[in-house]
Amino acid sequence: MEQFLTAASWVFICVGSFFVVTGAIGLLRLPDVYSRIHAVSLIEGAGAGFILLGLGLQAGFTLIAVKLLFIFLVILFTVPVATHAVAQAALVAGIEPQLDEDRRTPAKSDDV
Repeated sequence: MEQFLTAASWVFICVGSFFVVTGAIGLLRLPDVYSRIHAVSLIEGAGAGFILLGLGLQAGFTLIAVKLLFIFLVILFTVPVATHAVAQAALVAGIEPQLDEDRRTPAKSDDV
């Protein structure tokens, strides 16, 4: 049973690490601030959750697992609030979302 928990914890840690790296790549490659915020908030939150789950399985039923649970709850509540604050600040600063060139003009009646 201990080997199964160790293997499962490493799977969760690796999946979480993959999500974190994917979010970092999205942060570098996406075109505007709103797309970057979206990538970071969703992917990094999920990656941190998987990593903390894997670490919790490694720790077992101890005080460390309770602390990891509290860290997960802090991340769960603060990431959406921080994301909203950054998006609101970008909007107040006048940063417009980057749209596709075809969507900048209104649709014609022929296109429908």
